[in-house]
Amino acid sequence: MNKITEELLRAVADFKGNFEGAFNIREDGACAGRQSTKNIQITSKKDLPGLDIHIQPGTKGETVYIPACVTHSDVDDLVYNDFYVGEGADVLIVAGCGVHSDGEEEARHNGIHRFFLKKGAHVVYQEKHLGTGNGKGLRRIDPVTDVYLEEDSSLEMDTVQIRGVDRTVRKTTGVVGPRAKLVVRERLLTDGEETARTDFDVTMEGEDSGVDLISRSVAKGNSHQEFLSCIKGKTRCTGHSECDAILSDNGTVVAQPALEAAHIDASLIHEAAIGKIAGEQLLKLRTLGLTEEEAEARIVEGFLK
Repeated sequence: MNKITEELLRAVADFKGNFEGAFNIREDGACAGRQSTKNIQITSKKDLPGLDIHIQPGTKGETVYIPACVTHSDVDDLVYNDFYVGEGADVLIVAGCGVHSDGEEEARHNGIHRFFLKKGAHVVYQEKHLGTGNGKGLRRIDPVTDVYLEEDSSLEMDTVQIRGVDRTVRKTTGVVGPRAKLVVRERLLTDGEETARTDFDVTMEGEDSGVDLISRSVAKGNSHQEFLSCIKGKTRCTGHSECDAILSDNGTVVAQPALEAAHIDASLIHEAAIGKIAGEQLLKLRTLGLTEEEAEARIVEGFLK
């Protein structure tokens, strides 16, 4: 690994010099390190760039690290990663991505991840995105996530865009089986001329399934964000979509949550709120000795936690 990769890994995957357990480190489209364990096997795909990750039934308490880094301009990295999670497994997957631009050309990572969870499996999926460097080339991260949940399984997705990503399109689709649960927590920060688009499309096909999508975002500078979500209930189920956004400077946000109920016992709710930081919040922090800039930064930090 080069030094830029190590710096990005520390920010997006809590790298402390090494990973324990199963891992694959991707650097500029190539493998910079890999390790499997007894219960988790990571292998290269034969027909596409990317990985097959097989997690054995009953695996408990293990972590899989699959971070990806682009360390210079003129890289367009595309990867396909499939996760096959066995019955009753309970694991953590860490999949951060960092993109560094140092020239005129674009630096881009596009990760296409598919999750196949067997009966009773539980996965916590953590993903941090970061853009760095002083190059004029755009820093782009365009993740695609497809989720397939069998009965009684659950996936908790915690996704964060820290800073510095000029363009991002984030697409998530899901099919949720009986008594299965999908929970998504998204946090986005854009600034300058950055743009971000989030697109959720989830279908609940199994009885007593559930979906909870929550997005919190801050649009600063001249940045622009779009949030689109569609939750579809085809049986007795519960679904909730929420978008909360804070505007600062000349930032703009468009929120378009949608619901489709195709069953009398589908219970679906959506919420959207967009506004600026409340003046009384700023005033309270300024009375404690903070400048206006420090007070705003503190409020934004707390909002995105």
